[in-house]
Amino acid sequence: MQYTEIPETTECIAAVRSYLSGLPEQPLAYLHSFGCQLNVADGEKLAGLLTEMGYGLTGDVNKASLILYNTCAVREHAEDRVFGTLGSIKHLKTEHPDLILCVTGCMTAQQSVADKIAASYPYVDIVLGSSAVQRLAPMLYAHLMQGQGHAWDIGTYADIPEGVPVIRESPFKAAVPVMYGCNNFCTYCIVPYVRGRERSRKPEDVLTEVQTLVSQGYKEIMLLGQNVNSYGRDSGGMDFPALLREIDRIPGDYWIRFMSSHPKDAGTDLMDAILGCTHTAKHLHLPVQSGSNAILKRMNRNYTVEKYLSQVKYLRDRCPDFSLTTDLIVGFPDESEEDFQATLSLVRQVRFDNMYAFIYSKRTGTKAASMPDSTPAQEKSERMQRLLSLQREIAVENNRRFVGRTLTVLCDGESHKRTGMMTGRSSENMLVEFSGTAAMTGHFVDVVITESHSGKLTGSVRTAS
Repeated sequence: MQYTEIPETTECIAAVRSYLSGLPEQPLAYLHSFGCQLNVADGEKLAGLLTEMGYGLTGDVNKASLILYNTCAVREHAEDRVFGTLGSIKHLKTEHPDLILCVTGCMTAQQSVADKIAASYPYVDIVLGSSAVQRLAPMLYAHLMQGQGHAWDIGTYADIPEGVPVIRESPFKAAVPVMYGCNNFCTYCIVPYVRGRERSRKPEDVLTEVQTLVSQGYKEIMLLGQNVNSYGRDSGGMDFPALLREIDRIPGDYWIRFMSSHPKDAGTDLMDAILGCTHTAKHLHLPVQSGSNAILKRMNRNYTVEKYLSQVKYLRDRCPDFSLTTDLIVGFPDESEEDFQATLSLVRQVRFDNMYAFIYSKRTGTKAASMPDSTPAQEKSERMQRLLSLQREIAVENNRRFVGRTLTVLCDGESHKRTGMMTGRSSENMLVEFSGTAAMTGHFVDVVITESHSGKLTGSVRTAS
């Protein structure tokens, strides 16, 4: 798409705001983010930009003057959901021709997806790639002020959006991206192709944001990156363990969490920082993906099972009770029964507190998509059930260690399953259900654990003696 001259982003924001202020009623925007926490964090910035430009926000798609879908490309199912959603709202565009329909995110950064939207969903007005935060205002300017019927920009930009207003989904939990992009090129993953190379934020920008959040009363700070362990390597500056220690010096009553960690970069300095920091939660999500060295090599993960187990040993030797969770892929191309048995063996050795397991999903554009795969889908499904069954057994046994103990829990709110009960997460990232009141939401409470289950702990709030 060729555009006439488009002003700088700040000028576009001001121009759109001036234009919208002249309308009889304030227009409303509906925004929905699919996928990972980085996508959600991007969505919070997009919401901030929309409000700065003069939009109100609505949770009702039928009331919106602008609909924005912030998409995910990690799994095919996520893309199918987006396409299904676009089809389901076509009637809104027909009924309201002035409705602006915008699709952004990792999914639309793929040329094949952009081509499909152009061919099958021509009523979409604006298409942006994963740099939507940088480009939303200019594209809205092009659409509203220059009459561009279809304003598209799926390029990947290296600049990091700083100083962007944020509308956070939670009043007590905040996500803080510390870096963007990925250099790892795991053969199953599309992320490096849609989010670009690694770019770290300046330490002072991260520290300022966290300090502001803590001063505003936020209780949990989640540091985000495709591989947070690589933080600072692109600039030769402060590394991630040092960043954790600097954040930890900020006074206040809060937790630090982070994800995702890549095992190839999880050294002893990271483990020491986690254990040595006062505010860092005693939980590490360390995706192993497979227990087979042959599969790990085909995945281009750049570590071995032996290295992974040595990392776990280093951590558990210093803190036997430390909580570990992971990601696992079942049915990677030509995964043999022997490979799968190696994964089961690793799970038995590590004894994860929780795992997120997925059957391999082919992503067009990745190296794994062209790998031969002779394993039937039914066999992959059966392996998944065996893995989940083993993990349930381990989780039941693991969770018993908390019975009789008092855990500090950040209360998330009322339970959706049991009336009169509250839920939250402990420092170990354990889901805890306990009797309490809505006034506890967003606060730390001490809970005496009385029961353990495979997926949660149950307890009661400890009363002062």
